[in-house]
Amino acid sequence: MHSTLSPAIGLVLLVSITGLPGLSSAQSTSGDEVSETKTRLIPRSVFFGNPERTGVRISPDGTQMSYLAPHEGVMNVWVMPVEGGEAEVVTNSQDRPIRSYTWAINGDQLLYMQDQGGNEDTHIYAVDVATKQTTDLTPFEGVKASLTGQHRERPDEILVQMNQRNPRNMDMYRMNTRTGEAEMIFQNDDGYAGMIPDDDWVVRGRAMMTEDGGTRFDLRDSADGEWYEFMKVPMEDAMNTSPMGFSKDGKIIYAMDATGRDTSALVSMKAARGGAADPTVLFASDKADVGGVYTDPDTNEPKAVSTNYLRNTWTVLDPELQADYDAIAAMDDGDPNITDSTLDNRTWIVVYTRDRGPARFWIYDRDTKQGRYLFTNRPDMEQYELAAMRPVEITARDGLVLPSYLTVPKGEGPFPTIVLVHGGPWARDSWGYNPYHQWLANRGYAVLSPNFRGSTGFGKSFVNAGNREWYHAMQDDVNDAADWAVKEGIADPDRIAIMGGSYGGYATLAGMTRDPEKWACGVDIVGPSHVGTLLSTIPMYWEPVKIMFTERVGGADETEWLDSISPLTHVGNIKRPLLIAQGANDPRVKVSESDQIVAAMNEKSIPVTYVVFPDEGHGFARTENSMAFNSITEQFLGKHLGGRVQPDGGDVAKSTAQLRDLGNLSIDGVAAWTPPAEPAPVAEQPAPKTPEQAMDSLTPAQKAEVEQFLKNVDNIPVDQLAMMKSILEAQRSQVPESDLPVFDLILEAINEKLSSGE
Repeated sequence: MHSTLSPAIGLVLLVSITGLPGLSSAQSTSGDEVSETKTRLIPRSVFFGNPERTGVRISPDGTQMSYLAPHEGVMNVWVMPVEGGEAEVVTNSQDRPIRSYTWAINGDQLLYMQDQGGNEDTHIYAVDVATKQTTDLTPFEGVKASLTGQHRERPDEILVQMNQRNPRNMDMYRMNTRTGEAEMIFQNDDGYAGMIPDDDWVVRGRAMMTEDGGTRFDLRDSADGEWYEFMKVPMEDAMNTSPMGFSKDGKIIYAMDATGRDTSALVSMKAARGGAADPTVLFASDKADVGGVYTDPDTNEPKAVSTNYLRNTWTVLDPELQADYDAIAAMDDGDPNITDSTLDNRTWIVVYTRDRGPARFWIYDRDTKQGRYLFTNRPDMEQYELAAMRPVEITARDGLVLPSYLTVPKGEGPFPTIVLVHGGPWARDSWGYNPYHQWLANRGYAVLSPNFRGSTGFGKSFVNAGNREWYHAMQDDVNDAADWAVKEGIADPDRIAIMGGSYGGYATLAGMTRDPEKWACGVDIVGPSHVGTLLSTIPMYWEPVKIMFTERVGGADETEWLDSISPLTHVGNIKRPLLIAQGANDPRVKVSESDQIVAAMNEKSIPVTYVVFPDEGHGFARTENSMAFNSITEQFLGKHLGGRVQPDGGDVAKSTAQLRDLGNLSIDGVAAWTPPAEPAPVAEQPAPKTPEQAMDSLTPAQKAEVEQFLKNVDNIPVDQLAMMKSILEAQRSQVPESDLPVFDLILEAINEKLSSGE
């Protein structure tokens, strides 16, 4: 069993000048109309429609394989014999796509996780492959559950983390996949950010954030043993140092460790007092952190590691595996990755990532050293010419080198250009197939994805260079990347857009408010508009790692600082067209983050295009909604940058998109959304509940949400509270009845704060 513990998990917010001449939606170019000097216009559905087949897995005994494919338009799990035969759909998700699943060790069941409407309160489901009977193993409202591990000697059991007992803290359970019976094996009363079980499923490792933003790792030698401090990691090392798991005998702990070096190395340490003081380095690179680790399923011993500076590279640690890695490297083009194996580890599923084409799936036999090609996930893409993604190194104004990725369209530059900013921000961009790079390049745009300071994978000095640099040096890096593209003759300086999701959405808003003359337009996808309100509304189960955000970005009590780095504060600076897209159920970046900046722009008569998806969260999972959002984006960019445009063709109408503000955008056949009419008043209403009665009627998760808001309301500036009040009052009629008590208690707290005049 392999278990990776990351202190940063959860807080990874985590995927145009008006009037320029060029193509609009009325001037779109179809593939048949493109001259021979241009690339054919590739339909959006090729990039963003459902893949034909993807997510290949193999059963523990190697007789069956499974994959994700559409069933009645929704991604579901299909199963077929490995040697060929008819495939059968075994799940029946009718609304949201299944995106993550695995085989149970028993070989009779499949396990998948799914939330409701993007709320990230994931449930774990077990599916009997023979009968197709589905059981919700975690049928709890307002609870987030995650599959932590399986064990070959416990085929009917899994390890699960969930916050059923306390919304703030994840406990660990041992759960039977056939009966749903669960036994708590670790009660997390003290807010630990992570737990590490050994091979016997005894939680022997735990991690807690320290007051300075670092991490303390504790160990114990047995289930009833005394806990002791094993390793204390300062903040500057914390993002790059993390235990992975125990050896099978429990005597060794494997870890990523950046102590005394810039990049994280793979190390082994004795799982005992003082063991962290004498690590054995198994692998290290001077250029990049250790990324992926392939571990032996029998011994839990690391056998191969990957590093990714500009391209992902695997290094084999066990000579017995070298022939296998050589064989899979020669089977196909692209970067190979072992994604699944049989229980005896003799058969692998290997997927190849390429920049200019879809993923390709193979099955590999370790005994014969031979592979068999299965299929590609998007065969309809192979008829089209895609653009190469080129790794580049860009030097920022202070000399920091930014590993970045560039895709340019066919033809001679300079081109209209999109700077695509990744989310996180403690994440990174990598080489490979990227649907946004390929789609935008096909429309005539150069696309540049810079890894700005604060991105992960490039060593701790690179990560720490982003500390308290939101709106400042991190934004400078994005600007410097755009300037580099101009100097290289790639980008037209008058037609550069900024675009991104989550933190990338924040960076878009920051760019539009901080450097309003630089960007021709911007596209913000689920981005926070005010860092203070973001911090006050994060999910309850992020509380154990909230201190990391406080130390690396800013604390709730630093109101002046948080105001200064928040785009909402500077909203009056916006001069260029802006598109904002948001999921109404987003638990990370609440819809109020987008509502409040749109309201502020409306108050100042600044045009904005605003689309909300009522059945989505932190991103757009449903294919219909993804297609609609990208159609809107394509019309928007075509209007303001002049790229090629495929007409909407009804994509928006097929989705749940609510175009709450069209701004200056016009899409054929698409009208602004009209909110539903207020229901007729009821003649006689029951007496209102007192605040105490209202609190008593809440679920534990709802009560925790209200308590968290009450805890933070004093740190929200009065002007923002007033704006929040107007937004909440306008939206009340659209709130589900089950959520009204939460809504009203928060509104009451705002009114009380405003009336106090404090």
